[in-house]
Amino acid sequence: MDAQNIQVPAQWDRHGLPAWSFFSEEMLEAEKEQLFRRHWQVVCHVNDVPEPGDFMAADLVGERALVIRGKDMKVRAFHNLCRHRGSRVVAEQSGNCKSAIICPFHGWAYNLDGTLRGAAQPQSLPDLDPVEMGLKPIEMEIWQGFVFVRFKEGPQPSVAEIMARFDDELAQYDLENLVPAPGSFWAEEIKANWKCVRDVDNEGYHVAMAHPGLHDLFGANYHDEPFTDGTSRSLGQFREGKHRLWSVEAYHRVLEAPARLDEDHKAAWLYVGMFPNLVFGFYPDSVIFYHEFPVENGKTIQRGTTYRHCDEDRRMRLARYLSMRIDRITSKEDEQLIEWTWEAAFSSGFDGVVLSDLEYGVKSYHDKLREIFPVLDGDEPPEGMLLRENEKLLSEAAR
Repeated sequence: MDAQNIQVPAQWDRHGLPAWSFFSEEMLEAEKEQLFRRHWQVVCHVNDVPEPGDFMAADLVGERALVIRGKDMKVRAFHNLCRHRGSRVVAEQSGNCKSAIICPFHGWAYNLDGTLRGAAQPQSLPDLDPVEMGLKPIEMEIWQGFVFVRFKEGPQPSVAEIMARFDDELAQYDLENLVPAPGSFWAEEIKANWKCVRDVDNEGYHVAMAHPGLHDLFGANYHDEPFTDGTSRSLGQFREGKHRLWSVEAYHRVLEAPARLDEDHKAAWLYVGMFPNLVFGFYPDSVIFYHEFPVENGKTIQRGTTYRHCDEDRRMRLARYLSMRIDRITSKEDEQLIEWTWEAAFSSGFDGVVLSDLEYGVKSYHDKLREIFPVLDGDEPPEGMLLRENEKLLSEAAR
């Protein structure tokens, strides 16, 4: 990978976000509202819920999403929130509700289409309209089989519009027919602000030094592209020759890419990022996604999973196992780097970052954040004034 592969302006600001933006509680709450609740978030794939009553649940920035397939085979998304006292109506991450969704608190029952079937001891309650008092729906979109939700109305167009520039490239992966790899959903707590996760993930400059497995797999054949219209793209093409690590050598030897992949993608890992926090990985043997969600400053949850091709044979299953192993090791290596970058900002010796041309993806992502939060261009606003100051700046920019 070299600087010539990345189109960067001759002159650009090489400094990252201000340090205060990684510690401000007001900034974090504004990010939860404007970025995470008002932008599309992936929950699962439709083939995670193949049968009536099958569900997937996810907790994201204080919101609780429930994706469930109805008796009519339609997939729907609701707030995982009983209309009685606000209890979760499903407690597990996944499962099957059979004929109805039963709240574990008082036993209120909901049909699989979200309508209220009946309340426990209805004589003690006023008449309840089954639609009005049904589970509250969440805005949902299914893109290439993946189920996205948006908790509040936001500035983004549809997922299909956002991802449209990749349609031709991704068609060969047969995404709608992916099936979940058993036991592959994972979640990790990272001791850092969520933006530290994005900053590490948005550049491949550190791969050669920090990720022996990826560097052994790609060598110099890794290429980042900056964020454009809310998406980014990176491609790592496998290097030729003998590999140093046994898992990489075994993966390269075992992998027989599907015939539907073109020559550029049969021996490559393709990453596509979607603002603000999602990354898809498209591999010859599998497809992954991962994303992170802020809990508080110094606490972030990263969540992800793997999907296999529906026609996977034993050889492909072994290749997928090896790619997942390389990914797991890489993820743990990144976790350490993320926490170190978070710790650095507390040091009296830390003067901020100076970005390389190879980190222009970080810069372009920060620019996207500044479009939503122009307040990031200045000093930290006085306590309680961040939202007011940001609205003022947005209004001035719109004139």
